[in-house]
Amino acid sequence: MESLDLSDADIIVSSSHAFAKGVLTTAEQLHISYIHSPMRYAWDLHFQYLRDYGLDTGIKGHLARWMFHRLRLWDRQTANNVDLFLANSDHVRQRIWRTYRRPARVLYPPVKVEKFGLQREKDDYYVSVSRLVSYKRMDLIVEAFRAMPGRKLVVIGDGPQMRSLQAHCPPNVTLMGWQTDEVVREYLANARAFVFAAHEDFGISPVEAQACGTPVIAYGVGGSAETVRDVRQLPEPTGLLFPQQTAASLMEAVEDFERLSGRISPDACRQWAEGFSEARFKREFSALVEEAWVCWKNDPQTLEQKMLGSGP
Repeated sequence: MESLDLSDADIIVSSSHAFAKGVLTTAEQLHISYIHSPMRYAWDLHFQYLRDYGLDTGIKGHLARWMFHRLRLWDRQTANNVDLFLANSDHVRQRIWRTYRRPARVLYPPVKVEKFGLQREKDDYYVSVSRLVSYKRMDLIVEAFRAMPGRKLVVIGDGPQMRSLQAHCPPNVTLMGWQTDEVVREYLANARAFVFAAHEDFGISPVEAQACGTPVIAYGVGGSAETVRDVRQLPEPTGLLFPQQTAASLMEAVEDFERLSGRISPDACRQWAEGFSEARFKREFSALVEEAWVCWKNDPQTLEQKMLGSGP
């Protein structure tokens, strides 16, 4: 990133989950960085990543810890190259403050909701679409449905956990592996509900499910708490949130969902999802950049204060 020569640009927009915000800029350039997450493997999920890749012990472990330490120093230092931080959720905004001690403005990312058709009639199965990696907690979802043999679960996606999930897959769970977009849309549209157990920064898939008129049962921490309207707490609900990242908590949530699902309208799910559309993103992003550029030209030193205030 530091090798990119962007000296001819007036405005630089970096879209970053790790390194993009580290581009070098001049005093005459406005740098807006859209942060999808401060790098998780260096901060929030550092120890989990070390365990997952066998780097928590031994010589390789010591080397990895040293490299991640240097990476954290670089990551925090390059935050000074950013004039205005944008966050893709309020959850990420809080993480930006904790990591860089900089305020950020929330701008939800674009979701291709127009590619998902509203389906009001549902089949009798639950679905989850995800990369099969540890932090997505697909093992938790499969464990929960193992204890609910009368309910069907379809899992779409592939990844490092596929083999271990296949080895312990109960009869009521179908592991489909990677599928085309058309197949994914079909299963999302016809499912009774979409199940999501990850602690995610935003989470595109739950919004795509709601665009189909399909309710979401999700772990109620992170982006899901912002993209799913809980049937027990909010009007015009679109799903149900469970409080603990455990199989028991998910099982209880499924029971509650089946008892309360009559209150959730497919049309309400679709209407809520349209609030995350690409058209909405383009409109809000363009207005935000225009506003930031005017503030920057008038007084660069007060840009952050005018756009965001000065606290978390």
